Amino acid sequence: MPGPERFPQAGFERLETADGSATLVHPVFKEAYSSVHGALTQARKLYLELTRTHLDPKPRVLEVGFGLGVNFRVTLENTLSRGVELEYLSYEFAPLGRSLLESVEVPLEGAAREVWGEVLERWPEPGGPAGPLQLSGNWGRLELRFEDVLGATFPERWATAIYLDPFSPEVNPLPWSLPVLERLYAAAMPGTLLSTYSVAGEVRRGLMQAGFAVQRVPGVGKKAWLLASRSRSG
Repeated sequence: MPGPERFPQAGFERLETADGSATLVHPVFKEAYSSVHGALTQARKLYLELTRTHLDPKPRVLEVGFGLGVNFRVTLENTLSRGVELEYLSYEFAPLGRSLLESVEVPLEGAAREVWGEVLERWPEPGGPAGPLQLSGNWGRLELRFEDVLGATFPERWATAIYLDPFSPEVNPLPWSLPVLERLYAAAMPGTLLSTYSVAGEVRRGLMQAGFAVQRVPGVGKKAWLLASRSRSG
């Protein structure tokens, strides 16, 4: 399978998901960026809430797979509504063109909408420098690195939550590989929770080999998710 094009614009299919929110289907990977059971539901239930980020007074989120920015927008909306600052570090190897990001809307209140507007304004152009994109304000800080996580350096013992959200290991295996999972473990604070939509056996085994305690939890509909944790004494 050919690798994904950086800043692609053509060939994407718009998909309305079960909760009424939209996502896109990637023309190379042939997979949707979010769950067909609900793009917003997945962002809120799987990533924001399962990692308990919605309760954290000082959330520091490490994300693999920025994609359409839905997880970031949902997390930002939550932290702004609670009056807490968000630190968000995300990695995306094949960023989309700006118009594709603009085509997938997420309901946002004024402050969150303004921050997302700034992200779009500073989004790199095809052929230009590809990051990192850094943005900060009284809401917190976003750093988006357009690089391959296989060679990326994660800050050690930094993250309070990890969103593991690349395309599936069947079509995009490298972000799920053991070297990446081991560095995600090193990036986690003791007690940090990692969530992902994939329940593949190799993902579960890799997370356990990296040091996480792993459990399968009910998702939306008949879908299950994985929740991994770093021991508080680790």
